Amino acid sequence: MLNSIITSKTRVKLLLKFFLNSHIKSYLRNLEQEFGESTNAIRVELNRLESADLLCAEIKGNRKYFSANTDHPLYQEINNIVKNFVGIDKLIEHVINQIANLEMAYITGDLARGIDSQIIDLVLVSNNPETSYIEKLITNAGNILERKIRYLILTDIQMADYFKNKPVLLIWKQEK
Repeated sequence: MLNSIITSKTRVKLLLKFFLNSHIKSYLRNLEQEFGESTNAIRVELNRLESADLLCAEIKGNRKYFSANTDHPLYQEINNIVKNFVGIDKLIEHVINQIANLEMAYITGDLARGIDSQIIDLVLVSNNPETSYIEKLITNAGNILERKIRYLILTDIQMADYFKNKPVLLIWKQEK
């Protein structure tokens, strides 16, 4: 869907990179290695997004780091479009909202780093999970999304250790 609206594959990758997880910061050479594209193509798109004020730039040493401008009026809309593109909305609807005793849900792995992937790494935080029911929900959601969903169920205590030095994206939290 996003690829048919935005014809530049590089721009789509940059939107995913920066707008899926607003904590991501990256620089040109790092993006070149990650995307496997020329620095010129990436630079052109970075400049367009920066001039539209969708990206912020910060210079550290000899590197110019880019990140999403979360204060931009369109930030939340672009964030929602990107989340819908990768299927987070359907994941919440078909899995997360159906699980009792769930405290939090996170995406880890490539998607948390802003890289589109056919694999969704999902971490569910619950102290009393119904594992067989969750497995059925995950299988059904994977078929709907046409992506493989790898999941892990952790307790509150296990979560802190598991997330050390890993990119994570909180996608749902139980309201208290």
